[in-house]
Parts: sequence; C-alpha cells; structure tokens
Amino acid sequence: MTRRLITTAAVLAVAVLAAGCMGDDEGADGAAVGGLESGVLATGLSAESLGTGGAAISAAGITVVGMGTATATPDTAEWSFGVQTSGETAQAALAANSEVMAKVVAALKAAGIADDDLQTEQVSVYPRTSDDGVSIVGYDASNTVRATIRDLDQAGGIVDAAVAAGANQVYGPSLTVSDTEAQYSAAVDAAFDDARARAQAIADKAGVTLGAPVAIVEGGGGGVAVPYYERAGLEAAADVAIEPGTQDVGASLTVTFAIG
Repeated sequence: MTRRLITTAAVLAVAVLAAGCMGDDEGADGAAVGGLESGVLATGLSAESLGTGGAAISAAGITVVGMGTATATPDTAEWSFGVQTSGETAQAALAANSEVMAKVVAALKAAGIADDDLQTEQVSVYPRTSDDGVSIVGYDASNTVRATIRDLDQAGGIVDAAVAAGANQVYGPSLTVSDTEAQYSAAVDAAFDDARARAQAIADKAGVTLGAPVAIVEGGGGGVAVPYYERAGLEAAADVAIEPGTQDVGASLTVTFAIG
C-alpha cells in the first residue's frame, strides 16, 4: 500500500513539472490566454469548433463569432385552401372534388392571385368505413392549393372569395418578408460590430493589442419563423384582420483579428 501511494505521488509530481516546463517554453505552438482565469491553451482551433458565441486566441489572432439582427415587416402571406368531398366511389369523390377546386382556383385568380403564386400542395383519396370498420361505405377526396398573397390589405377579400367558391378548409397565414437583402446587410454590419466588441474585450483581458481582421467567414442568416395559424374562420372571412408584426433577420460572422 505504501509503495502504491509513493508511486502515485511521483507521477503527479512529474506531471506538474511537465506542465511548468510547457508554460515556460516561449516557442510552444499554443499561445496562453494571458490573464484569463481558465488559463487554457488554444492552438489551431477551427471556426466550426467555436460554436455560437465562442472565442479563441492563438498565434493567428483572436477568433470570435459575432451575431447581428435587423427588423423587417412581413409583406407576403401564404394561405392554403382545401376542398374535401365525398362519393360512393373513389372516382365520384375525385370528380366532385375537381369540380369544386376548379371554382376555387378560378376565384383566387379573379381576386388577383397570379398563376405563379398558386401551387397544388396535395391530392388524396381514402376510403370511408362503417362504424365497425369492416366495410367500405364510400370515399373522401381532398385537394389543397397554396396561394401567395403579396398585398396583405387584400388578404381578407381573397380568403372570402375562396370560401365562397367552395373551399371548406382554410389554413394560414404564414407571413414572410419577400426581400430581406437590405435587412440582411444591416444584420451583417451588426454582426461585425458584435465580433469586434467581443474580440476587444478578450484582447483587453489578455493584455494584447487588437489589430485588423485577417479572416472573416459568413455564418449565414435568415428570418426567424413566425407562428403559423392553423385555421381561419370560414364565416365572414373578409373580416379577417392580418397584423404582419415584425420579423428578425439574423446574420453571424466568424472573424479572426490580428493581435500585437
């Protein structure tokens, strides 16, 4: 037992001495974060290893991830209009469904929806069984079309036209911003400012001078999803009020700043 304890103590002593030698070696590949409580050495860290909000300091410089957002107002709404019909046979159910859906599509076009803004989402036919689930008593057919409304002030009237034409399933709206280029550019500016502020704080803590950026990697961005309202009232659809609210467009940058 005594020999085992002595051996363990010797190993620990060697480990401590080795760590001290590494800290005194000015030629080591890793650069210690001076003044930081963690005392971690960072060498060859990739941008991917940083993660959101991560940071590292190495011989290459200080690498940080900056985040930025800009606010935009949605100007486009997507609605889905469905028609469900029944028939004694699958063919009869589909025929009845196609007849009503043709009227719905015509009404949407007459209300101002362009051909390119109309898209069929799904068409399905399924059997309807008896209460005991043993025999087939008929068939139900369903058809859904998605309409993109680019003038939110017209949304209520368009929904009303679709319902009046025979749509008995209405889902929406899904609100989006049609053009986020300007907002994304502003978000990128904010992300860079955030990256510089983070890097400066690290440089001050480490006792080094922050230099110019030597590498910038765009992390991508996009609008934050807004809630999708699953159902709209089928009565008095023209009275449906659409409040677009706001939507955040985000961007992230991984920036490496030189240090001196």
